Amino acid sequence: MKTIPLQTADERLVRVFRALGHPARIRIVRLFMEREWCICGEVVEVLPLAQATVSQHLKVLKEAGIIIGEVDGPAVCYCLVPGALAAVHEAVAHLAADVGAPVQCRP
Repeated sequence: MKTIPLQTADERLVRVFRALGHPARIRIVRLFMEREWCICGEVVEVLPLAQATVSQHLKVLKEAGIIIGEVDGPAVCYCLVPGALAAVHEAVAHLAADVGAPVQCRP
């Protein structure tokens, strides 16, 4: 597969969109928006997924810079990265602004 060169901001946007492209990860992000933090076991209680699957989803979200995890004894407490979703909102708004006037497509 050929790679397409992107600006750094666009590379981050692609990483975030890939991470948010799974329904379970969207649900996890919404859960973290409702609560200040969660441990993996609490996420497992909410989602009908195995603990290993939830852990993998948390890993993807963490690698995308959407959540952070802090070790608290035997558990890891996860929370949203402050401003991470605002940065996504700003990037999408900037992308939309770059589009300009609507273009008429011919059938």
